[in-house]
Amino acid sequence: MTKNVLFIMCDQLRWDYLSCAGHPDLHTPNIDALAQRGVRFDRAYVQSTICGPSRMSFYTGRYVSSHGSTWNNVPLKVGEMTLGDHLRPLGVRTALCGKTHMAADVEGMKRLGLAPDSQIGALVSECGFEPYERDDGLHPNSNYGTRNKNYDDYMKQRGWEDENPWDSVANSGEDDDGNILSGWFLDNSDIAARAPDEDSETPYITRRAMEFIREAGDSPWCLHLSYIKPHWPYIVPAPYHDMYPTETHMPVVRSEAEREDPHPVFGAFMEERVSKAFTNETTRTKVIGAYMGLIKQIDDQMGELMKFLDAQGLTDSTMIVFTSDHGDYLGDHWLGEKELFHDPSSRIPLIVVDPSKEADPTRGTVSTSLVEAIDVVPTILDYFDGPQVDHIIEGRSLLPLLHGERETVKDFVISEYDYSFRQARRRLGVDVADAKLTMLFDGRWKYIFSEGFRPMLFDLNADPDELDDLGGNPDFAGECRRLEDLLFQWSRRTSQRTTMSNAQIEARGVDLSEAKAGVVIGFATEEDFRTALAAADVVKKE
Repeated sequence: MTKNVLFIMCDQLRWDYLSCAGHPDLHTPNIDALAQRGVRFDRAYVQSTICGPSRMSFYTGRYVSSHGSTWNNVPLKVGEMTLGDHLRPLGVRTALCGKTHMAADVEGMKRLGLAPDSQIGALVSECGFEPYERDDGLHPNSNYGTRNKNYDDYMKQRGWEDENPWDSVANSGEDDDGNILSGWFLDNSDIAARAPDEDSETPYITRRAMEFIREAGDSPWCLHLSYIKPHWPYIVPAPYHDMYPTETHMPVVRSEAEREDPHPVFGAFMEERVSKAFTNETTRTKVIGAYMGLIKQIDDQMGELMKFLDAQGLTDSTMIVFTSDHGDYLGDHWLGEKELFHDPSSRIPLIVVDPSKEADPTRGTVSTSLVEAIDVVPTILDYFDGPQVDHIIEGRSLLPLLHGERETVKDFVISEYDYSFRQARRRLGVDVADAKLTMLFDGRWKYIFSEGFRPMLFDLNADPDELDDLGGNPDFAGECRRLEDLLFQWSRRTSQRTTMSNAQIEARGVDLSEAKAGVVIGFATEEDFRTALAAADVVKKE
């Protein structure tokens, strides 16, 4: 039976906003059903806490400091291999429906003579995916980004004459007098979007994914279905817009002590406009109601999608990966958006359904093993029986965990963030080159190295809500040094030698291969040379 992979990613979905992860009032039965069919990884972390670099790590299987796309719209270098580059030689069609946040290395392509409209140029420009339908999900009435013409045409066919239906229909509401209220403004989040459910972004891109699967037929495929919600604008169609009143919301996680003497970088992010907006309880409540509604809509679409796979006879041959590119603070820790490393931001949902019989022993289980976003690529490659190219891919296949062969694949996880683009850097007076944060989490201690400042440190055993930063406490200086040593060890890894594997290097120089090829170095006489060759041949025969 032909193998397939459905790689589903939500945008800005927190790890704890699913009922299978413990949310008491947001019921997600269809996503929960995936967890019952596979393994839910409860301690999964992203390699960066913002869309672009996180996704580039998801797609390359490499850390941010390895692939170099450190923030949104920083191009992924030409030559960085992606999931599609690894799968195409195996005969697997690798396609995209939805968002990648990929920025093409236009200058690099120009230097190498790669035309963007050529077959290779298109793949390099699209992060290695065949763009069945790309929609990065932010289309204001400006020249920002690239509008999705297919969606615009669809909305016009549905009777919407608006010039930009993404903005004025799918992501705007309407008051009783017919005035359009933009979803960009947080206080409009409790209004129903003008678009009916079936015309909004999530159901639309689900249907497009189904169309791809029908068209793909019996050939093996890997489809990246990448939703652009529950990312802002926080607005959702009826009936989802008023499903979740205040009493269904989880309490905010923050303390006054966090604001008294915060780490300088943490304090600077508290001053960001979006963070201040989330300190207003009326605004926060409106946003969370919409955020929960957007997730419920995604869950309903998961139900439609799984029924479709059943009807197509593909359920028993399709691996499903369900995840998110990062979380959302939603006012926790006095912050909005994502970007820093508290669990609401850096920890993500990750569910993997392996349909093979080898995975039967772990079905319906929850793994507490530390795993990373970069582990998705090698897992998919392993599923397709592809090579594990460890000199390129830095993640580790999760199949040994899924098959019950191992309990862990790593001792710590890493996440990196370049805040040089943010006003917080200017507020702190930090140079662009020094605006770097790196998190190392070993399952208990979360250590954040901050260039030019003291570290941050949280003990998640004693302080699971991460309210008490111990980085400046001299009683924990030894723990900081231990974790700094681990981070330094990780930073010394070889990550840029991607053109030659360790095995190839190991094979070089064996049996005096260079000398046999005529490159004779270090021999005083020809007799010494011939004696050495003879000895090498004896060793080889043995």
